[in-house]
Amino acid sequence: MYHSKIAGLGYYVPENVVTNDDLSKIIDTNDEWIQERTGIQERRHIIKGEDTTTSMGVKAAKIAIERSGIAKEDIDFIVFATLSPDYYFPGPGVLVQRDLGLRTVGALDVRNQCSGFIYALSVADQYIKTGMYKNILVIGSEVHSTGLDMTTRGRGVSVIFGDGAGAAVLSREEDLTKGILSTHLHSEGQHAEELIVKAPGMGGRWITDILADNDPNDESYFPYMNGQFVFKNAVVRFSEVINEGLQANNLQVSDINMLIPHQANLRISQFIQKKFNLTDDQVYNNIQKYGNTTAASIPIALTEAWEKGKIKSGDTVVLAAFGSGFTWGSAIIKW
Repeated sequence: MYHSKIAGLGYYVPENVVTNDDLSKIIDTNDEWIQERTGIQERRHIIKGEDTTTSMGVKAAKIAIERSGIAKEDIDFIVFATLSPDYYFPGPGVLVQRDLGLRTVGALDVRNQCSGFIYALSVADQYIKTGMYKNILVIGSEVHSTGLDMTTRGRGVSVIFGDGAGAAVLSREEDLTKGILSTHLHSEGQHAEELIVKAPGMGGRWITDILADNDPNDESYFPYMNGQFVFKNAVVRFSEVINEGLQANNLQVSDINMLIPHQANLRISQFIQKKFNLTDDQVYNNIQKYGNTTAASIPIALTEAWEKGKIKSGDTVVLAAFGSGFTWGSAIIKW
């Protein structure tokens, strides 16, 4: 049996910066209102025709592969996490295989929204632990901007999300004291409709229904979020799954060198930081610059923290996420 280690990290965000003041020109909102509720100051939006979920994932992946020190020909498998694929089908995993010019390796798409990268990391970790694969490319990438209700009607959700991608190369590690020590995954589907995009969907309103109705007031294909309910559940599940990971590895809160939470809302991260009595040096947040990039948020933040020297060899790193589904998870890593 093996462990898996993160051998390379990379991220990519579009150059197009959209500030809160920019949004206030098209939506009845303002910088103070957005920062008070979310902590977000700006986010990145793609320029249509220049970037897609796949192309951003490819750009992040190229950086991660280069930093890993392995050749792209050594990639055995791809796991791609996103809620915003280029096409309804196929998923972006196979498009990455094509665009990177990889061998005909398997490609798996993960649809777990905000916890997508944790789920993808866990899947890749199991494949490596069993010896099936040696080097796996894991990507989280999202384009939200083209699917948001950018009017005052949608301001409660649309001001939160941004576009971007992050990637990691997981490789085999024979030292069982290092690498991913454990991952922990959960779901509670009874609350699935509290954070949702309902249409188009095979079980409800499909594209033919939307076109036939031609209803300008139809909001079913825009994201809906019961914000307060999501917040209350998030702070509970974040705490539970972090503690679960620590207990599984006989670790204490004091052993955490770096916590990278999913960048859903700065207020959630601050609540968790205070609850665990962690210092600013022990928690990394970048939602202020990028907004909520869903499956991309953890790999983007993890890469930035590593680039800035905030994660060093021997550190205990905790990743945690909660989001639509409801799904949540954590990963405990010995760097």
